[in-house]
Amino acid sequence: MSIETQFKIKNNPYLHRYLRENSYWYKELNRDPSKIKEMEEEMKKTYKMTTGDKISSFANGIELVKSLMDVL
Repeated sequence: MSIETQFKIKNNPYLHRYLRENSYWYKELNRDPSKIKEMEEEMKKTYKMTTGDKISSFANGIELVKSLMDVL
């Protein structure tokens, strides 16, 4: 694995945790360090960190506040 890839993983705790949970990525990154982008995308989907997930979470929060206001 290239030094740059290792630094990127060590500096991002989510990537580090994801790599430890999904060890098959060690082999993939050793063979082709440019697959780090694919790993990041998969990690974001797994941990629900995509833009769509954030918008959905925000909308759910607003809906919760609205229903609380309706009850009061």
